Amino acid sequence: MKKLILQGCFVLLVTAFSSAYAGKGSCYEEPYQADDCKEEVRKGNLGALFNLGLMYGAGLNVPKDYVESAKWYRKAAEQGHADAQFRLGVMYFKGNGVPQDYKQTMKWYRKAAEQGNANAQLLVGAMYYKGNGVPQDNVMAHMFYNVAAASGSRVAASSRWRLANKMTASQIGKAQKLAGEWMASH
Repeated sequence: MKKLILQGCFVLLVTAFSSAYAGKGSCYEEPYQADDCKEEVRKGNLGALFNLGLMYGAGLNVPKDYVESAKWYRKAAEQGHADAQFRLGVMYFKGNGVPQDYKQTMKWYRKAAEQGNANAQLLVGAMYYKGNGVPQDNVMAHMFYNVAAASGSRVAASSRWRLANKMTASQIGKAQKLAGEWMASH
């Protein structure tokens, strides 16, 4: 399931990359050109940093290079780009281009989740469910599944349902309260 979620997230990101920037030049549409993106970076374009991370991570008209991908994602993530924060978290989870580190995974997923990234919200929940990088906590897992489901994630809705079958009514109530507080403050 984890592999399926990560593959789905990658497909969504490539699709978003292709459609969100259509008509804006070769940094944003096929054939993707790293030199054009680097020029956009010099102009201060935050999206170009993310696109370079995507290009190197997928080998889109450049050699596939996870270290280079992580470098560009990190630059965008540190400037608050939610999708770059999410992708950097995925790289830490898988150990692609960076050492595998669940605490760093959680750090970057959480930053993206705070900006409304439903995939990050889902995977923060999964990290709590599995106890990866954080203490295992079904209440927090359910809370983040709630938040991600409210953000449109069907996978989160089914994960929440499966988890609820293992929880007490009191735990579910606490998780729902926390999810409501999270959504009100983010």
